[in-house]
Amino acid sequence: MKRLHIAISIRDLEKSITDYTKRMGEKPVLVIENEYALWRTATVNLSIRNDSKSPPGTVRHLGWEDSEAKDFSSETDINGILWENFNAKQQAEEILEVWPNADVSYLSD
Repeated sequence: MKRLHIAISIRDLEKSITDYTKRMGEKPVLVIENEYALWRTATVNLSIRNDSKSPPGTVRHLGWEDSEAKDFSSETDINGILWENFNAKQQAEEILEVWPNADVSYLSD
């Protein structure tokens, strides 16, 4: 199964969570206070992050959460957009590298 992954840089996490929860029709599966939130629906893997490297309101990267991905990979497309390919466990491992105390129990759902 593949989910489109969209990673967006934001300026206000709490306001963004309220907005994207309404847009997605469900709450995020993971929230890192003041920094990050992640939604996973049947078709979309959406993350938002306060990221000083990217201006608010911009796409940080795109990609695919692919249950069949054996390894994490990334490449840049012709327009300079970074595309990642990963499975859910690999994404959780990446999250835990940045936020070691994150609750990634959503993987067991």
